[in-house]
Amino acid sequence: MFQQFIKDSRLNPTHVSLYMSLFQYWNLSRFPKEFFINREEIMQLSKIGSYATYHRCLRALDAWKYIKYLPSHNPYKGSRVKMLIFDTTPEQVVNKLETSSVQAIVPNININKQIENSIKTKLPKNENEVLDFFIKKGWTVIEGKKFYNHYTSIGWKLGGKIKIVNWHATAENWMLKANDIEKVEAVSQNKDNLKTTKIKDYGQPL
Repeated sequence: MFQQFIKDSRLNPTHVSLYMSLFQYWNLSRFPKEFFINREEIMQLSKIGSYATYHRCLRALDAWKYIKYLPSHNPYKGSRVKMLIFDTTPEQVVNKLETSSVQAIVPNININKQIENSIKTKLPKNENEVLDFFIKKGWTVIEGKKFYNHYTSIGWKLGGKIKIVNWHATAENWMLKANDIEKVEAVSQNKDNLKTTKIKDYGQPL
């Protein structure tokens, strides 16, 4: 893989960092065919601070056949990614076959421990901690309860599979989506208010 990175002049450090973050998620999920991702957590891992940069690099990796990006249009369901497998050379295959099973297992265990240590799960201690966070952000207690009850019911996982790394980031993403929903509902309400449902008789005196 790193040899592929060296040969590809289109890649910059941000592309490589994003790919490695996705690879960590794939590893922790035990290499499924597809897996769910959370934008805030992937951005945090890859040290990307801009949404525009994040999406641009994701689309680039997809276009250049490093990954298959499957965006989600559901605000409560994460997008999916499929990691594409690169072919190995005959020499690499021979070396792999000659390596003993014991030698192959030990490095993988060490890598998994390093990944798990680098992505420690940070969950709220209790409901009050969540409510305090929402209140500080200018949101109601009810919205905080909705967030807490929702993620408690699904085991604090994204898409039912990926454990939440930082619940503060997930909560802020929840607030952004809730704010967007409120704006849509407000626009819809304004349109309803402009509609007249009564037949007026303009012949009647004011």
